[in-house]
Amino acid sequence: MLELTMAAVAGTDAGSTAGMLMAEAPSEPGAVLRVGRDRAACRLATPEDWLFVSRVHLEFRCGAEGAWRVTWLRGSQPDPSAEVRLTVGAQGGPLGYGATAELPRGGSGEIVVRDRTSPRSLSVGFYHEV
Repeated sequence: MLELTMAAVAGTDAGSTAGMLMAEAPSEPGAVLRVGRDRAACRLATPEDWLFVSRVHLEFRCGAEGAWRVTWLRGSQPDPSAEVRLTVGAQGGPLGYGATAELPRGGSGEIVVRDRTSPRSLSVGFYHEV
């Protein structure tokens, strides 16, 4: 099972978890969880006017043997208006535009999507329960 929690933070709300959303999916091949502005396509949706987040920004997909991966999907623009950082334990680094990273089995971490033009960010915590 993959569990996600999402909190949107704007400038003065730093550290606030108001509006936290949660989603989960079983660790079965083909299971998918998406994060973005499109409420019809995404289990976790941001405010519609947060244009630094694509309609479908992040996709968590379960592959063979219950392994989960996250992909920063390429949007309609050639250059993103956000930056994405993946942190697992003490290790952290950027996730490239269009890149995919494997999530640790039985581990947890955080993905932060930051607006490059405003003090807004989206924090998506994950926990892979085995």
